[in-house]
Amino acid sequence: MPAATRPAPSTELLARAARIRLACFDVDGTLTDGRLYISSFGTEIKAFHVHDGLGLSLLSRAGVTVALVTARASPAAELRARELGIGVHTRVKDKLACVEALRTRLGLAADAVAFMGDDLTDLAVLAAAGLAAAPADAQPAILGQVHWRSVHRGGEGAAREFCDLLLAARGEDATDIAGAGQ
Repeated sequence: MPAATRPAPSTELLARAARIRLACFDVDGTLTDGRLYISSFGTEIKAFHVHDGLGLSLLSRAGVTVALVTARASPAAELRARELGIGVHTRVKDKLACVEALRTRLGLAADAVAFMGDDLTDLAVLAAAGLAAAPADAQPAILGQVHWRSVHRGGEGAAREFCDLLLAARGEDATDIAGAGQ
């Protein structure tokens, strides 16, 4: 992931980020580059960035509930979530209803929920989130509706950058968390 400079986050953004207790992520186009590789046998293959995976894991270890939410049936996303020890919801027809159910089950206010997505199927859940985020290459309709956008493209470190923002807003040091898990 190439180094990119970004201005310091605003006080308002950091306040939003500090309230987050549930962070949900779309998969295709957010944790991946959006391309679908399907073999002639019908096997789907996805590429996940290792930096994003560590960010999700660190966020979870810091006490934030992390969940992947995707409309597609995705054994690859299910496997990746299991590897990272985070939740996964596949074949989701209504992402907003799914995230609302998670929020309610955890007893959280709406402003304690973050969602990162990239396309029109994410619009409703992004509008309801306390902190809405998108990769740099999200669709224009999405970029116009989010509180924060990554300087990285989906599948190229965007989720990690968002995780780092959430950790920093909580006063967490990613290096300390990573060391604690070794």
